[in-house]
Amino acid sequence: MIRLSIVIPVYNAEQTIESLCRTLIDLYGERYVLEIILVNDYSRDSSDVICRRLHEEHDGVIRYIRLAKNFGEHNAVMAGLNFVTGDYCVIMDDDFQNPPEEIATLMEEIEKGYDVVYSYYDAKNDPFFRNLGSRFNDAMANLILKKPADLYLSSFKIMNRFTVEQITKYPGPDPYIDGIILRVTAAIGKVQVRHSRREQGRSGYTLGKLVSLWGNMIVSFSLIPLRFLGFCGIILTLYGIALGVDRLVALALTSIPDPSDLEITQASDAFFRGIQLLATSIVGEYVGRIFLLSRQDPQYIIRDALTGRKYPRVMRPTEHQEQEYHDHSA
Repeated sequence: MIRLSIVIPVYNAEQTIESLCRTLIDLYGERYVLEIILVNDYSRDSSDVICRRLHEEHDGVIRYIRLAKNFGEHNAVMAGLNFVTGDYCVIMDDDFQNPPEEIATLMEEIEKGYDVVYSYYDAKNDPFFRNLGSRFNDAMANLILKKPADLYLSSFKIMNRFTVEQITKYPGPDPYIDGIILRVTAAIGKVQVRHSRREQGRSGYTLGKLVSLWGNMIVSFSLIPLRFLGFCGIILTLYGIALGVDRLVALALTSIPDPSDLEITQASDAFFRGIQLLATSIVGEYVGRIFLLSRQDPQYIIRDALTGRKYPRVMRPTEHQEQEYHDHSA
């Protein structure tokens, strides 16, 4: 039988996670060798209690990982991927907006030979703000990640074992799963699925988190900002040459009134100071991320790992590093 893993990042999902897990077990428990990995990204409700109870009731099927603090969705997914043992791995949300029945659709598509299959929707039942953010994220990915324009980077996707192993090799403290996937493989498929309306709770994505995600995409997976600054440098050089020629012509022709030195100084000073601040901030962002990478900040820190009797825990190299970091910090 095919081994199917399902990674679910959990954040304040006390109203949905139990029903979701039971539905997944009912649908796929007999069809596949099923493994559900719940990664609690420091929920502030009773998700921890519910996830522990689910693990106890379904030991050998449900594995539970609790992170020491809120690291974000992509870091939580990365933590779950490091525990995956299946031939295929589905990543889905904890709120039923990804219908469990559609996993069968993803499985059917990836068995055609793809490494990854993304879902896409005819219509999304998200608030206007979230849909607007998704469209902006899609446009950014087209420009920065060279994503095919017809590919939607949905959080609801399936990948094979090869892709999981390649993704978990990424060492950076701020992983962007879709950016890593586009670096790993071009064998990417897509399939249309339903998108359900959120029945309970509210999205954990805020404007600040979306902006952070976009910034991570730009700085961690692209040199476009640096190349843009280089282009600005060329334009400024040409502007300086033109300004110098204009000054020479003004001095040679007495009929043209000269601008005052104060006007020239104020305009050029404000302009160049603004460019310098912009360049400093972007270069500083790159240097800061290099510093974080050299410092080996962890992608996540696991407080508890309930892996069950059926799947004994095997420490991966990244987990050894995290434990060393934790011990050193202590």
